[in-house]
Amino acid sequence: MHLVRVYWEFARPFTLLMPAVGMAAGGIVAWGADPRHQSSWTDDGFSVLLNVLLGALMAAVMNAGSNGLNQIFDLEIDKINKPERPLPSGNLTLGQAWSFTASVLVIGMAIAWGINWQCFVLAASALVLTACYSVPPFRTKRWGIPANLTVAVPRGFLLPIAGWSTVKTVFLPEPWLLAIPLGLFIFGASSTKDFSDIPGDRAGGCQTLPVKYGVHTTALVIAPFLVFPFPLWLVFAQAGYLSAPQLGLAVISFLLPIVGAYIGFRILRNPEELSRGENHISWKLIYLMAISAYAGLALVYSWPRPY
Repeated sequence: MHLVRVYWEFARPFTLLMPAVGMAAGGIVAWGADPRHQSSWTDDGFSVLLNVLLGALMAAVMNAGSNGLNQIFDLEIDKINKPERPLPSGNLTLGQAWSFTASVLVIGMAIAWGINWQCFVLAASALVLTACYSVPPFRTKRWGIPANLTVAVPRGFLLPIAGWSTVKTVFLPEPWLLAIPLGLFIFGASSTKDFSDIPGDRAGGCQTLPVKYGVHTTALVIAPFLVFPFPLWLVFAQAGYLSAPQLGLAVISFLLPIVGAYIGFRILRNPEELSRGENHISWKLIYLMAISAYAGLALVYSWPRPY
């Protein structure tokens, strides 16, 4: 039982919720998008629901594998920043970490293959980008802006598209346009987790934005990404590319920037505060904001409409 708890901690369970919600939301959005309540893969409603649930499970499992890769290749950095984690604390060996990581990644890809080939290709693409973030010779974590890109594309941009693929084909403009604001948001927000990692990242040669430019400049750079992306949904809807009710999109396009502006204000007011702990309230709020964005889209698209 002790080892099970260690593996559970190694998977970083709190971080698994957002990808699961994002994946499920993508499927719900696809089901509610025009043509409504139709799937590209099946006429059976139970099969659609099963695909969405499997997609959510796949996203959580793949994210656990991503977390494993990150901790394996960040071991020396985590000895400085997070010595209590399973690997640097010695509660888990590298061999055990590799076995767990490889197993969950294989399971995740098998689930994606079982859903359909489009979901598999998107999951594989996300896995490649995630590996590029942590694994040499790329290890984009060392390079600032490329690091943010290799976080934002799989976890913000491709995630809802993969969710959409569980219900409808992705060869449509709508899922890609829906994903743009989410990708932009994660692109900026992903730097907030680097504030508390400055000592280890600097020692490990990782030029994250806070290491390279300092906490004040980084706060100024990322704050707009917490606000401006979401009104793009309303712009796309007014241009005729999104099939959700414009009123619903207007509501979330208005509310999410308000929350983002509040978080940005907290960060800009005292950016050094983020460097004092991994679980700073602003990071938690950003994580909850991402979940709210996915859930908001799912609610808007699934809301009953007059015919």
